[in-house]
Amino acid sequence: MVNSAPPAMSDDKPLNTSRKPSKVEGIKERSNFLREPVATELLQDTTHFTEEAIQILKFHGSYQQDNRDNRVKGQEKDYQMMLRTRSPGGFIPPQLYLTLDKLSDEYGNHTMRATTRQGFQLHGILKKNLKAAIAAIVKSMGSTLGACGDLNRNVMAPPAPFKNKPEYQYAWEYADNIADLLTPQTGAYYEIWLDGEKVISGEENPEVKAARHQNGTGTIVHDSEEPIYGTHYMPRKFKACVTVPGDNSIDLYTQDLTLVVITNKKGELQGFNVFAGGGLGRTHNKEETFARAADPICYVAKADVYNLVKAVVATQRDYGDRAERRHARLKYLIHDWGVDKFRSMVEKYFGKPLTPSKKLPEFKYEDFLGWHEQGDGKLFLGISVENGRIKDEGDFQIKTALREIIEQFNLPIRLTPHQNVLLYDIAPENQEAIADILNRCGVVADPNSIEQLVRYAMACPALPTCGLAITESERAIPGILDRIRTLLDKMGLQNEHFVVRMTGCPNGCARPYMAELGFVGSAPESYQVWLGGSPAQTRLAQPYVEKLHDNDIESFLEPIFAYFKKSRRKNESFGDFCARVGFDAIQDFTAKYSEDNSQDSGKARHRISINNGMYVHLKAASDQRNQPMSEIVDAALKAYLGVE
Repeated sequence: MVNSAPPAMSDDKPLNTSRKPSKVEGIKERSNFLREPVATELLQDTTHFTEEAIQILKFHGSYQQDNRDNRVKGQEKDYQMMLRTRSPGGFIPPQLYLTLDKLSDEYGNHTMRATTRQGFQLHGILKKNLKAAIAAIVKSMGSTLGACGDLNRNVMAPPAPFKNKPEYQYAWEYADNIADLLTPQTGAYYEIWLDGEKVISGEENPEVKAARHQNGTGTIVHDSEEPIYGTHYMPRKFKACVTVPGDNSIDLYTQDLTLVVITNKKGELQGFNVFAGGGLGRTHNKEETFARAADPICYVAKADVYNLVKAVVATQRDYGDRAERRHARLKYLIHDWGVDKFRSMVEKYFGKPLTPSKKLPEFKYEDFLGWHEQGDGKLFLGISVENGRIKDEGDFQIKTALREIIEQFNLPIRLTPHQNVLLYDIAPENQEAIADILNRCGVVADPNSIEQLVRYAMACPALPTCGLAITESERAIPGILDRIRTLLDKMGLQNEHFVVRMTGCPNGCARPYMAELGFVGSAPESYQVWLGGSPAQTRLAQPYVEKLHDNDIESFLEPIFAYFKKSRRKNESFGDFCARVGFDAIQDFTAKYSEDNSQDSGKARHRISINNGMYVHLKAASDQRNQPMSEIVDAALKAYLGVE
């Protein structure tokens, strides 16, 4: 526990003093503020880091992985590093983008991946090239510091560059400021990766700098290289975002801390509504771990926002569970204490009573794809990137397209929480040239031309690089979405779409627990299925089945879709329908549906594959005739085979 923390309530005992701290707490304590053993091992001629160094390496923005496709018994693993950027609000300046593009080819696996927290990941970097890669990123106005590890991660914000909506500009400004406030102050990062040369990308906001050291209520650790974090940093990761009223493009209910911009009628910043306690990571068969939606906590005036952020961080820092890492996130502290008790402790660190939250409009999800005016005479363009993977493959050359556009027009980028790319500050006279490059490279810019299931879906990388993956995700979801679309078309639901998200393990990186239909890896080729999230990602889904084999997806979903078609309300979404009728009703209908169809000789169904070109023609015919693809195929086969 930090010595400067306020006295605990009579029944409160900081969790990290009553039980033996986890092994990682000792590793952090011995690291000399994130220096060792990374600094020493980086100089060694080895292919990988030790387990202790791996834990500290995360704070510097890198995970050690291996390519699991290349594992051979008795041979050393194919070790490689994943490197993640810290990019508040998803901001990627043009020179940084071009550097990342070059690094992905020079040191990586020739791809870049936009993450669900608005950063970029590079995969496949060898240990011997890690220092050069990080140095190049920093010298191009980027950073990886704090992109991983037990501290504040990348601060999210709506990516839309509306210059005529001041609330969006405030969200960007305060995402940057909160990120700076909670950035580690240790010199380890520059000592290790740039030999002590500190690259200054801009002057730090004086208010942020002052707030970092302002004390009086126990938020600061005195005489420490880390005034906010102290020697042991946070118990686990801490995720924050800043958004505007009504905009849930950043999945605000999944964050440890959310600030919602509040302005007056003149558009002037007044303060922020505060939410806390969201988080999705869990463990199968461990009921004490669970996904949780954030709670509204208070309103804070703009003059006090940094002190309020510090108060929330200090509460989690000092009272979060440092013995059991599965129980260490802020969501568990708030769950165990209750919201009122959490507010009371935050007030002690804040130094004055908290103010009730302001009324907010309903939150909705936006992806900002396609061409838009940004309010100052210029344009922005949202480009869909399937599962965030920027690569060249066959006729689809999105990596080449983005490189050419940024080289030619020097455009900044905002990465979206949905793993897409927004190019902005586009002069109207350049719109046609940019569209031509995208067309030549096979990149679809019109969001209405994208399969809507694909447009709103997300998947984590999973196999082969993630060491936690139980089964496939990014490589599996395209085929599964195709199968779901075929089933919907067959059942006369060809105009329906909903939010589908998939992860290869229960940690929830692609936020499947907020989806209308979530697949969570539970065994090889099998998934736990979650139903009932909302299209706006404002309601948690619930687990419906524990293990569904990939081969059984159609037979599982068909009766649920049949019930949805039969009993939905007007304009009701699939997720809202599942939440309204409840799982008991779905299970009852499914059982009766299966019984009614048990004598049907056509019950046994077989899948066949067609090539992509034929699928495009078939899909176009289905849309033109408003007829399910299965019926068109059935009629064509009967005619070809001469059968009735």
